[in-house]
Amino acid sequence: MIRISRASRGAIALALALVIVAAAPAGAAAFSPGSAGGGDPFFPLAGNGGYDVGNYTLDFDYNPQNNALDAVATVSATATQDLSSFDLDFRGLHIDSVTVDGAPADFDRQGQELVITPAGGISEGRNFDVVVTYHGHPNWIADPDKSKDGWIPTDDGAFVVNEPQGSPTWYPANDTPNDKATFDVSMTVPKGRTAMGNGVLVSHTDNGDTETWHWRETVPMATYLATITTGVFETRFDTPPGELPRYDAVDPQSRRFKQKSPETDLAWSRLSIERDVVSFFSDLYGPYPFDAVGGIVDWAPHVFYSLESQTKPNYWVVPGDPETVVHELAHQWFGDSVSLAKWPDMWLNEGFATWSEWIWSERHGGETAHELFEARYATPEDSPDGEDLWFPAPAALPDPSVLFSTPVYDRGAMTLQALREKVGDATFFSILKTWYAEHRGGNVTTGDFTALAERISGQKLDGFFKAWLYQEGRPTSW
Repeated sequence: MIRISRASRGAIALALALVIVAAAPAGAAAFSPGSAGGGDPFFPLAGNGGYDVGNYTLDFDYNPQNNALDAVATVSATATQDLSSFDLDFRGLHIDSVTVDGAPADFDRQGQELVITPAGGISEGRNFDVVVTYHGHPNWIADPDKSKDGWIPTDDGAFVVNEPQGSPTWYPANDTPNDKATFDVSMTVPKGRTAMGNGVLVSHTDNGDTETWHWRETVPMATYLATITTGVFETRFDTPPGELPRYDAVDPQSRRFKQKSPETDLAWSRLSIERDVVSFFSDLYGPYPFDAVGGIVDWAPHVFYSLESQTKPNYWVVPGDPETVVHELAHQWFGDSVSLAKWPDMWLNEGFATWSEWIWSERHGGETAHELFEARYATPEDSPDGEDLWFPAPAALPDPSVLFSTPVYDRGAMTLQALREKVGDATFFSILKTWYAEHRGGNVTTGDFTALAERISGQKLDGFFKAWLYQEGRPTSW
């Protein structure tokens, strides 16, 4: 045995420590969890941090008789930090397994958060696949205004609409408008049922007792705009070579609200204007942003709203007028392509779509946008209609319960028409075209729009926008 002095032992220990430190991976100590929420003012836990999703591949087997769903979701993402763990938004359904790049991962449920801890850290910039296998009986979530969104069972399937927080009721998601992704969705349903998804129909397979519908949306989409509405539908698919594919579906039981008998002919009539609307807004705003168009008219009489699901708006009943179709298709430009960055800026979606109804009317033999503006502006503040119209201010919403209130729609549209009359038609339509051209496929805020309007018009518009967007009550001067 060779004895080593105390001094020598200390020197050797220090040398060994230095070797160990040198052998550790660079930055290993920096691995940390992604944030559990996106920090939206109205839905702070919606969305997550630490990664960007590139694509969702969703494979469903659905039995509408007992609302039973078996599913495999593959979320393909890129780490934006060194991740030790990360969250997906996901509610309710039973999880069978989770893997990250094929290796089993630990997971935990914490409210709406599915917290995933992979076997090893994920380095910033690395692409990775999360596969979640799950099953159960999906259902809707109640919003702060008491409306339903998410997976809403119907008599023959499900009406699937998600704004603003319904997506995690049926698939794990980074549920924020700021993380758009492509979607590849397959749904197997009993024979005789149709599953309508976003984008283009890749295939429709007859399996004997079941049918599989495979849809692909190649233009990145906000999670709340995804759909896979399912039921008994009449379908008309028009996919001429070299033209925009069109996919329409009508529930043979559909009708206008409170009508007792089906009105399928009226439903098809309502949808018949789709190509004309696309052409009109393409000339007015810029090229149609997506790879398909269509509509889904269901009989879902307890939903009480339609939604601009990307490429295929969902209508809960037969629309009462053609302007509803105009509104939802206008959203393909403003809302779906040019998307809000935070939910309190909802007027950027709904005000623009409502004003689009007005300009459609003006250019198609109906009331002018000015006349529609004047009719609303004449509403006294102290009347019941005035209280509904003038309060709150559309860009100063106090809480999410008023996210879909009248000012967001009508006073938002009035703001655009008042701007049109202030700066003149040539400048106003230049503002709209530039807004779309510069932000197509992106996310925006009210501040982005007001800055653009000042830049294009050359006018200082602080007082104008303060009166119309930020102050409660009926503007008297601007």
